[in-house]
Amino acid sequence: MLSSIIDAFKVPELRKKMLFTLGILALYRFGAYVPVPGVPFNDLAHNINEGFGSSMLMLDLFSGGALSNYSVFSLGIMPYITASIIMQLMQGVIPTVGRWAKEGETGRRKITQVTRYLTLGLGLINAVGYLLLFKSPGYGVRFSTEVPELLTDVIVVFTLVAGTAFIMWMGELITQRGVGNGMSLIIFTSIVSRVPSAIFLSASTVADTGMGIAITLLILLVVLACIPAIIFVERAQRRIPVNYAKRVQGRKMMGGQSTYIPLKVNAAGVVPIIFASCIIYFPAQLAALFNVEWLTAVADAISTGWINWVLTVLLVVFFAYFYTSMVFNPEETADNLRKQGGFIPGVRPGTATVTYIKNVLHRVTLPGGIFIAVIAVVPAILFTFTDNQLIQAFGGTSILIMIGVALDTMSKVESQLKMHNYEGFFK
Repeated sequence: MLSSIIDAFKVPELRKKMLFTLGILALYRFGAYVPVPGVPFNDLAHNINEGFGSSMLMLDLFSGGALSNYSVFSLGIMPYITASIIMQLMQGVIPTVGRWAKEGETGRRKITQVTRYLTLGLGLINAVGYLLLFKSPGYGVRFSTEVPELLTDVIVVFTLVAGTAFIMWMGELITQRGVGNGMSLIIFTSIVSRVPSAIFLSASTVADTGMGIAITLLILLVVLACIPAIIFVERAQRRIPVNYAKRVQGRKMMGGQSTYIPLKVNAAGVVPIIFASCIIYFPAQLAALFNVEWLTAVADAISTGWINWVLTVLLVVFFAYFYTSMVFNPEETADNLRKQGGFIPGVRPGTATVTYIKNVLHRVTLPGGIFIAVIAVVPAILFTFTDNQLIQAFGGTSILIMIGVALDTMSKVESQLKMHNYEGFFK
């Protein structure tokens, strides 16, 4: 691993991309501590720590602590993720959006442009919601009387929306000029940034310091033991054998080769977890917007307890199937096989091949979806009974996102290393 990292920095082009990515992520973390202009920071920080419910704590986790600081990046990446989910769903509902998805680069640019506008709209709604929430009696934020309150409200909302736009821009910069997927790396950074403080709290909140340290070490060992199993499932494949018929082209004999179609057990990666988390904590965003007592109670109920566990399992499995169907088209695969003279042994070309691939895909996706759903739910159950902050920071959702993003980024770095005749991370 260390030698691969050293090799990566030996390649000038790759070194430049990696340093650029690290620089953007450092800028993102800096912005998480820059307070919104006009907000009495000390009073707000105290009231937030006293009044945050479970739903708001989870939103704060995904913002990397920016929400509890009420910084310029308080909205985090959630508005963009929500907009992306909406656009993904619209591809199967609105024919025009579906056509865009099939138009290649031109269509993707159109979808990206609409996603940006939608992100800004959702960011505006969230910004107004957080402003009303923190000015409510529960938090009691009072702005300075030296400036008209309306003007302060406008500045706060504008700053939060601008922060969301800036995060979106940074994520796209990383994707285009850096290494890995920018939005995923921003979520990864937000989650990882909370781990050191969670370790400290886990070790210090227990009355017996020795017991607190022992519990913390035990949790870390369990997490380390789970990582290989998660990586194994993330990289697992079901390979469908494919043969190519021999044919004569001029004086040469073509074909006659054997290969396979690799179907990943978890083809959707971390997308089901991110999408499910966004859907589950959407009521919390609505509660922040409308500040209604019953809506806040519903948001807290959905954000923890057995309702949260059941919804997480169902949504993760659903999005595993949904996203896999979006990225893998059995009809297109079968048609390409037919055109190239390939066939699956024992399966007739055409409709029978499509049906066979769909059945295999469904059987493979189900255990993959259930696995990541269980990994996401079990730590949440343990946190409910132990109230250990380290379990929340290293929760199933967090660890799956961290491992998934890390593997994806390492794969991209590895592909570029192999282009320059270096060994990659995966042996």
